[in-house]
Amino acid sequence: MSMNGNWLRVTPDELARARADHDWAYESARAAADAEDVRYGGTGKAWQALEFLLERHGVTVPVVTGGDLLVPLPDAPPEGGDWAEFLDAYDWGYGPPCHLTPEQVAQAATALAGITEEDLVRGVDPAELTAAGIYPLIWDRDGELSWVTHHLPYAREFFAAAAGAGDAVICWLD
Repeated sequence: MSMNGNWLRVTPDELARARADHDWAYESARAAADAEDVRYGGTGKAWQALEFLLERHGVTVPVVTGGDLLVPLPDAPPEGGDWAEFLDAYDWGYGPPCHLTPEQVAQAATALAGITEEDLVRGVDPAELTAAGIYPLIWDRDGELSWVTHHLPYAREFFAAAAGAGDAVICWLD
């Protein structure tokens, strides 16, 4: 099984609802993914490499993994509850979801708009990704950086549309 980066565009009201109703947020994300809704997207297995390359390029907004936790994790499970079972309810695959506010989405859209695929990998040695332990560990094969860069145009479009609509983005790995 692979680890994939996912995004869901939500309105500010939907973000507030998602923060208050974690089950609703999860069901909304699953429904959008299943329906191939334009508000759902992602980076597939290129998530960590794309974020690494964007950070290397000076993008400070965590475009792929999000900023703050969508729902703050409580200090303890409900009275008499099992901690592991309780945390599973907050786990959308590989940990709890995070989000970017509409302001962060607008910053991300602006940053992404100024980066080309060539810019993203200019001067990058694939060995840097291997040394950093960037998932998936395939960087010793020829052409793998181009596999990551082909996600950039989609990311630009996704964040431009989200910013244009004033949306927030929920981010998670599954």
